[in-house]
Amino acid sequence: MSSSGTAIIILLGTVVGIGVVIFVVATVLNIQKNRRQRFLKVIQGRHENKSGKDKKIITQDQRRAEIAKKLKETGEQEKAKEGSVLPQLIMQTGMNITVKQYWIGSAIFAFIATFIAVISGQSAFMTILIAIISFMGIPRLFLKMKAKSRQKKFLDDFADALDSMGRLLKSGMPVSEAVKMVAREFTGPVGEEMSRVYDEQKVGISLPDAILNSAKRMPLPEMQMFATAVAIQAQTGSSLSEVLVNLSNMIRARFRLKRKIDALSSEAKASAMIIGALPCLVAGGMYLINPDYIEVLFITSKGNFVLGAAVFWMFIGIIVMRQMINFKV
Repeated sequence: MSSSGTAIIILLGTVVGIGVVIFVVATVLNIQKNRRQRFLKVIQGRHENKSGKDKKIITQDQRRAEIAKKLKETGEQEKAKEGSVLPQLIMQTGMNITVKQYWIGSAIFAFIATFIAVISGQSAFMTILIAIISFMGIPRLFLKMKAKSRQKKFLDDFADALDSMGRLLKSGMPVSEAVKMVAREFTGPVGEEMSRVYDEQKVGISLPDAILNSAKRMPLPEMQMFATAVAIQAQTGSSLSEVLVNLSNMIRARFRLKRKIDALSSEAKASAMIIGALPCLVAGGMYLINPDYIEVLFITSKGNFVLGAAVFWMFIGIIVMRQMINFKV
């Protein structure tokens, strides 16, 4: 087969790969959109009874509709603040830095990485690519990983904190004092967030608003449920202790289900890691055994093109395998 025919086949394969990526991303976004709409309908207390093409929407309670309206207004306010994603991400990590300090640190890190690339003899294209990734990509990835780690530590102690708060409320202690006791007894993210909630109460912010602010710093479904429960209790005067105990039991049930899913999908995850690492291991072993045989991919233009196509397809395969074994509870 001629070189032009090979180039055409590789180009068609690349176009098909891009189409697959676009299809996967569109499918994921559509699923998330449908899930948000379904959650909103449940919050608003609406059920759809389908009989052929006819749909009947039944409103259950006026009070629940008012709460749903407030939640919807809050969601619209959050959408209006899409330009402040970076400050929210920094706030979720628990780090006491400003956006300006973040950009200064990113610039210093990018300068060091670019300097290392220049003295190591990298090409101009590779040097520019390293500079962009070091300035825009790696620092933001670090923030996301730190925020995720903090959320995981928060969930590990949140169920126990809710149990403690429920027992304190059953003994007759006010909600604000129960929050203070939890902030004093627990360390880590749970103690920090409850301490902030108590401090915001001291400056005049209501308890539902203070917990809602904490839910923005800790964007977890469990924290959103806690904020909703406190808001409903403040309006209706219902028993908050029973709600907190039920919420803690639900969190523990989610933990058990998550561990069961991790155990069932561990074999698939191990297989995916082995398959993803196999090309790199084979290429490294080939380089140690016969460097001249593998250097063709790095020193010739056709080799660079084939190597780039292989990396692209490996990336698509990793994304597909990750979507297949990534279960969210």
